[in-house]
Amino acid sequence: MVLLDPAVAKIRKVQALNPQCDPAKPSVYVGMTGLTPEERFANHQQGIKSSSFVKRFGVRLLPALYQHLNPMPYEAAAQMERDLTEDLRRSGYTVVGGH
Repeated sequence: MVLLDPAVAKIRKVQALNPQCDPAKPSVYVGMTGLTPEERFANHQQGIKSSSFVKRFGVRLLPALYQHLNPMPYEAAAQMERDLTEDLRRSGYTVVGGH
């Protein structure tokens, strides 16, 4: 999970995905990878198979929110990504990613 600059929440596409966002809560990117989170974040920042949101607005990793989840099998990780995205949105976070 990546903390994003609050400016990402001003983008129409992001607002459409997060109609019930609470501006007091942070904006985050949720994703999964076979790399270490640090390697994946570096790739995003360098534009390698990156989310444009992480490349433009990525601030830092949020290890306290994902360390307890790693590692896990692919299918479980894919389901966790979707579930976590939905849970965070329901809680008022602005979330991108989480396919």
